[in-house]
Amino acid sequence: MYLHPPDPGLAQRVEAVRRPWGGGFEVLPAMEWKKVVRSFPGSVVHLTMYGEPIDRALPRLRRTKEVLLVVGGAKVPSELYQLSHLNVAVGHQPHSEVAALAVALERLLGVPGPGAWPGAKKEIIPMRRGKKVIEVGPSGS
Repeated sequence: MYLHPPDPGLAQRVEAVRRPWGGGFEVLPAMEWKKVVRSFPGSVVHLTMYGEPIDRALPRLRRTKEVLLVVGGAKVPSELYQLSHLNVAVGHQPHSEVAALAVALERLLGVPGPGAWPGAKKEIIPMRRGKKVIEVGPSGS
């Protein structure tokens, strides 16, 4: 994840969650967001409530090998709309950036099945009621 403006505290909090749950996720500081967007070798997709409906954009996105999903805050620079290859709406009402990202990832990649991620120390056991988390060891399952 590229983060602009850089926020070392947020990066540390994300790492504190990733460490026990596993996966290959890291937060990279992005001093110049335009540079990241312009230099990305694949499709740059801006998730917004003003864009093309996600259902219409999905066939094109699935044919692309590399996709950079960009979410902005309350004041997205108008230049991002021009620099993006696609402006995609996951809904046409206000929503959180995390919600937009979650919906887009689920639609693009599907729902991940149960099981530990690589390097996980913990795993969630799906249950109809309640919750169960088990320790799986330092290297995951």
